[in-house]
Amino acid sequence: MTFPISALRSARRTVKILPTLGWHYTCPCCGWSFNRMYPQHGHLVPRPNARCPRCGSLERHRLLWLYLHAKPELFAGQLRLLHVAPEPIFRRYFQSLPNVTYVSCDLFARNVLLHSDLTALPHPDASFDAIVCYHVLEHVPDDQHAMRELRRVLKPGGWAILQSPLDYSRATTYEDWSITAPEDRLHAFGQEDHVRIYGRDYKDRLEQAGFHVSVDMYVQQLGAAAIERYRLSPNEAIYMCRA
Repeated sequence: MTFPISALRSARRTVKILPTLGWHYTCPCCGWSFNRMYPQHGHLVPRPNARCPRCGSLERHRLLWLYLHAKPELFAGQLRLLHVAPEPIFRRYFQSLPNVTYVSCDLFARNVLLHSDLTALPHPDASFDAIVCYHVLEHVPDDQHAMRELRRVLKPGGWAILQSPLDYSRATTYEDWSITAPEDRLHAFGQEDHVRIYGRDYKDRLEQAGFHVSVDMYVQQLGAAAIERYRLSPNEAIYMCRA
């Protein structure tokens, strides 16, 4: 993985890198260690030590990285993979796998293979063996339609990781379509470009779209020391969806 020298120097100036025994945190995505990470702004309450100073990964990215590397069976055989709103960290990883035919998709981003709305994917039924759609559906007004489209293009026996931020204190998902101003959405949904807060019914919504869903608390298998060292969210589940 390449990284601009100027950015590396900037990271070293901003984050004091201590000898090995003094490092508090390690990013599994880039392999670097630090005594602190950057806070993540853009939310009502900034999260401390959330963003990796080198590769920019957040807690959710580091969890997915560890999960995928712990599940090599997911990448057995030849796979056609759809990556929605591709994060550079995972785009480089997926493209490096010789058995993966990689298709990136986003409505607005540059440098993707496919510009498409998730509610109208231009692919035949059962086009993909795997889908990664990470923290996207909370931005999509008609998320149920998007979920059905993702289910439609997934092959029988295929898998999809469809992750969204959840508020586990809520039994049901909160939506209010009268809230349109970015500053009001920030206060209502936790981020200016979110249109809902998913509750514990997120699994039900995915199943209504036709998926078989298992909720994997993989993060808890890592233990408290690893959760702290990698700066993970201790209650974040992986939503593994099967066709």
